[in-house]
Amino acid sequence: MSPMVALLNTIVLVMTGIIFQYVLIPAHIADPFKPNLLIILVVYIGFRSAFRVGAVSSFLLGLLHDSLSGTNFGLSGFSFLFIFFLYHEIANRLYTRSRLLMMLGAFLATFLHAFLSLVLLLMFSSSTGVYASILPSVLPQGLVNGVLSACLFNVIPVTGREKA
Repeated sequence: MSPMVALLNTIVLVMTGIIFQYVLIPAHIADPFKPNLLIILVVYIGFRSAFRVGAVSSFLLGLLHDSLSGTNFGLSGFSFLFIFFLYHEIANRLYTRSRLLMMLGAFLATFLHAFLSLVLLLMFSSSTGVYASILPSVLPQGLVNGVLSACLFNVIPVTGREKA
């Protein structure tokens, strides 16, 4: 597969995920069970992508998530970038073609994203009681992300780890 076709496939995959996450899913699924497709994509990027491309794309996906979801701008950008760094660092030690690893990675990334968002909001925001909106939805969203990542494992092209 040529690099241009791979780039086009990635762009189509990201645009499809954005349309599903922000247009189709909110109309049909109740709030705590909405999956976060961008976290699943960041987990995949962390396991499979080269460092420079993955870091930039993870940060941009986080900023896109912030701008479309209405949260504080930069919050998800930082969280997604941290998740990418963590998963990219441990990817060399793991068998990244495992469906179980993708499920566990998406589940844990959901908790990590919520924890980082909570810590950053507590540090930089003056609003009180922000944890009340984040904590109750973490477990259901983590479970949905884990199960959905197993389904998306067949859709996202399974390639080898790219070199930097």
